[in-house]
Amino acid sequence: MTDLLLHGGGYTAAVAECGAAVRMLRHGDRDLITGWPAEGPIPYYSGALLAPWPNRVGGAGYAFDGDVHRLPVNEPDRGHALHGLVAEARWSVAELFTVEDEHGFARLTLDLAPSPGYPFALSFQVVHRLDGDGLTTTLTVQNVGDRPAPYGCGPHPWLLAGDDVASYELHLPASLVAMVDEALLPVALEDVASTPYDFRTPRVIGDTAIDHAFTALAHGDLEAGSRGSGSEGAHDPGRASSTGHEAAGLHGESAADAGRTDGLDGLVRVRVRGPGGGVEMSWQAAELPWVQVCTGTGLGHAGLAVEPMTCPPDAFNSRTDLVVLSPGDKHEASWTIAAL
Repeated sequence: MTDLLLHGGGYTAAVAECGAAVRMLRHGDRDLITGWPAEGPIPYYSGALLAPWPNRVGGAGYAFDGDVHRLPVNEPDRGHALHGLVAEARWSVAELFTVEDEHGFARLTLDLAPSPGYPFALSFQVVHRLDGDGLTTTLTVQNVGDRPAPYGCGPHPWLLAGDDVASYELHLPASLVAMVDEALLPVALEDVASTPYDFRTPRVIGDTAIDHAFTALAHGDLEAGSRGSGSEGAHDPGRASSTGHEAAGLHGESAADAGRTDGLDGLVRVRVRGPGGGVEMSWQAAELPWVQVCTGTGLGHAGLAVEPMTCPPDAFNSRTDLVVLSPGDKHEASWTIAAL
């Protein structure tokens, strides 16, 4: 597997051509994400890009624009289609450079042709930029076909703050959590205060097993100064449910609005701290109003998965916050991972 090496601002990153995944991110001599050997497969979607849907399509089937579509099942134990179609594709390198030790930059592209279950044509571009603020990734997609396309996206890093995720202190500024059934599909939104998943005040994860999507994300906290980056002026061509959460039991306001605070920058900041140091992931709430968090309980995989998403699991069926790209439309989302 070929690596693209980036250096900048005291950080080092390795980006794989397979999936355009971030295989390694290091600040000084400290790993910030769970990586994997360059010659090995991507374990548990570590550092991968998830599109044209993040998380699950329940039963690997959905209806859209009058047609019923059947996707390949790649989560056989549950019968779902998991994490989209681009994570294992080979992307093309369009640009790669480093300016002294100030910043590194890699741009990769991928054309996704119509395929069984997803008969839509999309063109992707991802930019990974490394500088003193950390690693900022911007994913842009355009519908290059002749019909509307359902769409969602997000990344899948496992943030690393030591060997034992139970020892991590987590700050997750989310007020609502999607409770799930045995197949890990959402059944209802609940106030985190009535669940074990309230991390609005930082606390140690302990024995709490998490594999849930959260929304109503508080954002705008300027505590971290200029750290992090989100794209400005991103084109949001339209969501299938602009008010967002009727299918899961929340009415009347979008996920981005539900968690609004009085800050100015619009960034959600999720932080983990542990014996190995701290890591922050930040993004624009308006672009990515959901986040999946997974402790990986029982997997034997290090780190805490923090996956900002445009939509919740199974959005192709619930249509909750589903992005619909008309022909020619573009969608853009950005996120940053930085050391604390």
